[in-house]
Amino acid sequence: MTPFLAEFIGTMLLLLVGGGVVANVYLDKTKGYGAGWLAVTTAWALGVFIGVVVAGPYSGAHLNPAVSIGLAIGGTFPWSEVPVYILAQMLGAAVGVSGVWLVYKDHFEATDNQGAILGVFCTSPQISNPVINFLAEMVGTFVLMFVVFYITDGELTYDSNSTLPIGLGSVGAIPVAFTVWAIGLSLGGPTGYAINPARDLAPRLMHALLPIKGKGSSHWEYAWIPGLAPIAGAALAAMLYYILK
Repeated sequence: MTPFLAEFIGTMLLLLVGGGVVANVYLDKTKGYGAGWLAVTTAWALGVFIGVVVAGPYSGAHLNPAVSIGLAIGGTFPWSEVPVYILAQMLGAAVGVSGVWLVYKDHFEATDNQGAILGVFCTSPQISNPVINFLAEMVGTFVLMFVVFYITDGELTYDSNSTLPIGLGSVGAIPVAFTVWAIGLSLGGPTGYAINPARDLAPRLMHALLPIKGKGSSHWEYAWIPGLAPIAGAALAAMLYYILK
């Protein structure tokens, strides 16, 4: 398993589970229809847990371009590796959400609500306010990245002799998953908490490309917010962590 493949598979699993719960809760005629926000946030957190368990021993389980960039800003991850990780994350997210589409294909066809269909793939604000929407995504990612720094002492790498929690498989994945769960429950309301450019941009592209009946617009005019705000939040977290360290 190479780091590229680990990031690809880990992010694919994250989107398969995360996109899957949104489909189950919001698409028509599913077993989980109407289960609510607690089900959504719980499954996204468990998706992070699954992705980290699989990818952690081989890549450090960034699963998020904002995390890779934040670590590079902090000087604990080489900038030369950032493009490789981001490419793997984007491809994994695209494949993962495509798997959700295949599993729920009949339910996509049974759903007339374009917002519910789009929500399986990407995020959108409940109230459109670019400044507040950007702030919500930036703050959510700041919390994620700042906590990750304290969990891992500023590194997300694997070393057979390391004591870093991220290298400890399921045990190391638990605090990261709980952090994502807490962010979703508390700060996810305004925008749906992408906090991860790969989680939003690659699936949004798949929404545009896949043959989904009555899907409506992919709303690319909003995409810059979940694309850039998480990176800004991660950068702020990295700078503050190393100032305080």
